[in-house]
Amino acid sequence: MMFAAGRQVLYRNIDGPRLACARPCRVVSDDERGLLLWLARGSAMLVEEAVDGRGVRDMPFAEWIALSHRVIPARWHGPGLLKFIPPDADHSVWFFRDDEGRFTGWYVNLEERALRWDDGDLAGVDVIDQDLDVLVRPDRSWEWKDEDEFTERLAFGEHYWVRDEAAVRAEGWRVIKQIEAGDFPFDGTWTDFRPDPTWPVPTSLPPGWDRPPVPRP
Repeated sequence: MMFAAGRQVLYRNIDGPRLACARPCRVVSDDERGLLLWLARGSAMLVEEAVDGRGVRDMPFAEWIALSHRVIPARWHGPGLLKFIPPDADHSVWFFRDDEGRFTGWYVNLEERALRWDDGDLAGVDVIDQDLDVLVRPDRSWEWKDEDEFTERLAFGEHYWVRDEAAVRAEGWRVIKQIEAGDFPFDGTWTDFRPDPTWPVPTSLPPGWDRPPVPRP
């Protein structure tokens, strides 16, 4: 399943059985290297919160899992960014920029690999965010991010969507080797990317955003 350049697709985070986030992105390219998406500043999106209005990072995880949740409309307020999803990998690589569009670094989002879906009028990818991430500076120096959250949530195996801590860390170290070697996509590719100025910024999510998650093997 390949997506045509310029098509709008949804990048959805699935936490266990629930939709936790949905972001409409534009397909920049889709080829043997992987899927490259553009998330524009101001894009409408959906985020999960507890019924009291707090997010998962606003409270201990033990409290979060005891509450009911809902998804609410939101917007992507940061600068536009690229999301690169390599094939058959349990991570994506985000290219961060400043307000002037200058590249400021990479962000390795460790996630259970993207599963594609295409319903005709709407298509997308479903991932399971594994919380542990790697921040990468332009000089390719790096550091782990959110280790505290990752460790805290692993203690709640019945409720946490991450099942294999060792596999997550192994994927992180595999990517770190690429980073340190300056291998693609950490070789300067796409750091000067500019989006097509004719691409509209999504002001709402299209019908079908709430379709069931793709079943995992």
